[in-house]
Amino acid sequence: MQLITSRDNPHVKVWRRLAQETTAYRKVGQFWLEGDHLCRAALERGVRPLQVVLTESLWTEQGEQWTGVADQVFVLADATFASLSGLESHARMGFVVAWAAEKKVLPDVATVVLDRLQDAGNVGAILRCASAFGYRQVLAIKGTAALWSPKVLRAGMGAHFGLSLVESVNEGELVDLQVPILTTNVHEGPFLHELLRRGELPAQCAWVFGHEGQGVSDSLLALAQHQVRIAQPGGEESLNVATAAAICLHASATAVL
Repeated sequence: MQLITSRDNPHVKVWRRLAQETTAYRKVGQFWLEGDHLCRAALERGVRPLQVVLTESLWTEQGEQWTGVADQVFVLADATFASLSGLESHARMGFVVAWAAEKKVLPDVATVVLDRLQDAGNVGAILRCASAFGYRQVLAIKGTAALWSPKVLRAGMGAHFGLSLVESVNEGELVDLQVPILTTNVHEGPFLHELLRRGELPAQCAWVFGHEGQGVSDSLLALAQHQVRIAQPGGEESLNVATAAAICLHASATAVL
């Protein structure tokens, strides 16, 4: 165990950057997990952190259980930990985990495509749905919120560790997918529940979800084998993209049940 007392310690500076900067993980080659839930979720999926960072108060209470988790365990004053946290109400522990960009697109697995989604909460929620409903891969088109940013990690609630995540994907790479491409359309196409009832909804497919304001790009719509509508009997103009994704992904997951 190494005790750090200064906020200007080089390690603290790196952790603060990882915890507070959206794309720091790409430059540092590491990402920051904060909080007991996320850290335990990573361990359950076989992730071994490079470093464990604990507050003094947590070290006093639980130090022994974390000493064998990583080669390096650091302990900070609670106030020092709070200074690097990206949370309004900071946790008392964090992991530093090695990161490397995934570049291989798997052509034949159930996939989610994110087309320039901007909101980190939406992105994280969709990753969580993808993992829950059996999707193996998420492809983020250039312009999508950084998948391993602290906010997306928190919203994903551990889903990252069960998915293959590829960032900065070009639309041309989707042409090589060997599964049907589906997307939603507010005004055109068959209704999702009708496809499901008729047994015409593919379980193994690639769902495309688009920008919160602009929707799916015209070029990606042109690639889709199906443009599907979600019934909205209450009459709202549209659904939040994460809500729409949850409905669509669940429908495909249940198509084989």
